[in-house]
Amino acid sequence: MSFFSEHIAARRDEKELGRGAWRRAHDRFRRGLDRFHQVLEQFQDPAVLDAVVPVANELADLLPRVRGLCSRLQTLAPADTEDIPPSEGGWLHDVHRELSRAGNDLAQAAEALAMARFHGQGTATDSSQRPDAARLRPDAIARRAAAVAERVDRAEQLFTLHDS
Repeated sequence: MSFFSEHIAARRDEKELGRGAWRRAHDRFRRGLDRFHQVLEQFQDPAVLDAVVPVANELADLLPRVRGLCSRLQTLAPADTEDIPPSEGGWLHDVHRELSRAGNDLAQAAEALAMARFHGQGTATDSSQRPDAARLRPDAIARRAAAVAERVDRAEQLFTLHDS
């Protein structure tokens, strides 16, 4: 990406997401997603890739939703500091908490995937060469990804409930 296109993207992000709490929530999610994909790219085992790539795609599909929600939140309750704007009953804090937890859960999913690779799984092209290949727990990673999706769903529900 060139300096000019990076500058344009940064200005667009600032306009849509501000510089505060909503931008931070979006960026945390995006960093977790980037990390998940970076770790996944290090795997070569086709069985691992077959199990985890669909999960990675589902996680990637959440990013536009998170961005859209953060953009709507910035429009409704601008935040150009780290402070979450006040709201009746603290519902904006609840939305922010769900978005933050979604980002944290995504980072934990990336960490679980990295730990599997660290323990020597997913690096050989033939899983029969590795007796511990079965220790990669795609089901655990899928559960973590489902938790991420649930957090995003909950944040959207909270917003919809209070935005009307």
